Amino acid sequence: MNELVVNLHMHTTYSDGSGSHAEIVQAALRAGLDAVITTDHNVLVNGPAGYYHDGDRRVLLLVGEEVHDQTAIPQKNHLLVIGADREMAELADDTQHLIKSVQKTGGLALIAHPVDPAAPRFGEPDISWEKWEVQNYTGIELWNAMSEFKSLMKDWIRALFYAFNPKLVAHGPFPSTLQKWDQLLADGKRVVAVGGSDAHAFRVSMGPIRRTIFPYEFHFRSVNTHILTPQSLTGDLDRDSRLIIKALGKGHAFIGYDLPATTRGFRFSAQGKDGTALMGDEIEVSEGVTLQIHLPQRAECQLLKDGKVIKTWQKREICTHITTEAGVYRVEVYYRYLGRRRGWIFSNPIYLRD
Repeated sequence: MNELVVNLHMHTTYSDGSGSHAEIVQAALRAGLDAVITTDHNVLVNGPAGYYHDGDRRVLLLVGEEVHDQTAIPQKNHLLVIGADREMAELADDTQHLIKSVQKTGGLALIAHPVDPAAPRFGEPDISWEKWEVQNYTGIELWNAMSEFKSLMKDWIRALFYAFNPKLVAHGPFPSTLQKWDQLLADGKRVVAVGGSDAHAFRVSMGPIRRTIFPYEFHFRSVNTHILTPQSLTGDLDRDSRLIIKALGKGHAFIGYDLPATTRGFRFSAQGKDGTALMGDEIEVSEGVTLQIHLPQRAECQLLKDGKVIKTWQKREICTHITTEAGVYRVEVYYRYLGRRRGWIFSNPIYLRD
């Protein structure tokens, strides 16, 4: 399988970001990404999608949007729409109809920042997802980098501390988001997990001090979604965008926090009598299945079944577990960075069925 490092969920000057598509492309090239997906609020920007080059390096830019009902107060229930190739903001008032319309186009509907707490000191409301009764969305943004920063903005001192020390922010997805995901999976729903930067590159001024808070390049070196595709990118925009959308829709992906150390090379697979299953796949368990985990380097690895940790390995690169029990299996990996145990890798599940 071919591995692509993709950063998704970001904003440009077409909504509330500070940078242009060209600036995002340059940041992505410097960070060594394979693709970026912009998602401006309630606007599908036509024109910028395509390949961009700098010498022998290239990056693919795709354009989606973040849709939410602008008449609602507060404006909760944000949906990332990727690959729909048509404007969807006009459908924002009926979330279920919106999701169905995205499906009809062959696009992906991803619940953005399912947990996004308020920061009252800064006038920021809670914009968590509430419409859990809707059906057939593709997945959820398990780890949103800016929601995590927002949760730390208890007062001006802490907000400034983390704004000037962004490497100290990330610890992993909110526990409540992980619990919600496990609950959805336990209910029999196939819900793909992605990691999003929610990059805005905020430009702030305080007297003589001017600073860009969390610039795009920093985000692009941090929380990414790694997608596994059966073929490499060829440089053909239509073909390659379909390749990425299809693989992401199947859950052939994992979330990697690439700042402490690259997560390229992580693999989680299952070997059974019917062959091999990747993350996002289903495999029959009747005669036993071997779960195999490969880490880019030694770290703490946890194997979870139906949301519960069933095995932990310390300082291992290769981890193996044999089972005859059906269930939803996924992997969490933790890495020590700047004196703290931090989430490093969160896989999509493999579904073991009777």
